[in-house]
Amino acid sequence: MIQVAINGYGTIGKRVADAVRAQPDMEVLGVAKTRPNFEAETAIEKGFALYAAIEEREHLFDEAGLDIAGSVDELVADADIVVDATPSGIGAENKSLYEEYETPALYQGGEDADLVDVSFNARSNFEDATDADHVRVVSCNTTGLSRVIAPLRETYGVEKVRATLVRRGGDPGQTDRGPINDILPNPVTIPSHHGPDVETIFDDLDIDTLGMKVPATQMHMHSLNVTLEEEVDAADVRDLFADESRLFLIPEHMAIDGSGKLKEYALDAGRPRGDVWENAIWEESISTVGRDLYLFQGIHQESDVVPENIDAVRAVLGTADAEESIETTDETLGIGL
Repeated sequence: MIQVAINGYGTIGKRVADAVRAQPDMEVLGVAKTRPNFEAETAIEKGFALYAAIEEREHLFDEAGLDIAGSVDELVADADIVVDATPSGIGAENKSLYEEYETPALYQGGEDADLVDVSFNARSNFEDATDADHVRVVSCNTTGLSRVIAPLRETYGVEKVRATLVRRGGDPGQTDRGPINDILPNPVTIPSHHGPDVETIFDDLDIDTLGMKVPATQMHMHSLNVTLEEEVDAADVRDLFADESRLFLIPEHMAIDGSGKLKEYALDAGRPRGDVWENAIWEESISTVGRDLYLFQGIHQESDVVPENIDAVRAVLGTADAEESIETTDETLGIGL
């Protein structure tokens, strides 16, 4: 069994921990937290060994009545691989720790691409991560864009991508992001960072991205215009996407007209935390004019990178190929709304 350490048990880390536990070939060796809080208590209640991420704060866990298994150094030393799910910028600070114990590490999309050997998306470049020491699972938005671009490139060829990203102002638990009542170009310059980030997956792709933030917490929304290398019918694109397990085409008859109802559907469907691991593409939005393809898709920023982290574990350690890993991850998590 692959022994997985998870450094950071917040929005992403706790979801990755649950996903690792569901895998037939992995175990959660332990999770690390910087301080005792409700997530630390939940980790213990779920049976995860809890480690202190900062040695000087170990006494805080004792004072809170939470038993810790040791320091993060011990956790990293004993692990086969570590998933760094710490806030943006902290992963870069942790890199030397992972190198000290020669433990391969996965980082999240908030870290700079030049920190790692390869940026990763399971659908697009799985094999590139094999035997890499430091791998970055790209951000929620880059993950969502890559999942759409990969099959289009393979089937039709892509001349150019233009994407407008309407981004949530903060996650539901990020009280420091609000209250807000505004619509912000973010950034006001073009392109946003998302286009260059997608190019870390497809280095020859012509892509322009614009970003804005809105007063919402549910999800991001993408408006895509992809110029293909050949004319294509919208029905054929729908069929192509329907074969992709991590693309969910929302049928018109479901009357899901926005991210709020989409999240409610995920909750009704029994998804933990109402997570939507797939790109949610409004099927009726898929349209074509000549070689230009248009669509709207919802990206759940809290969860779409979770299956990617699981696949990256196998990719780095070479325990499965892309098809095998994606199939196992999808089956164990129940991906496929």
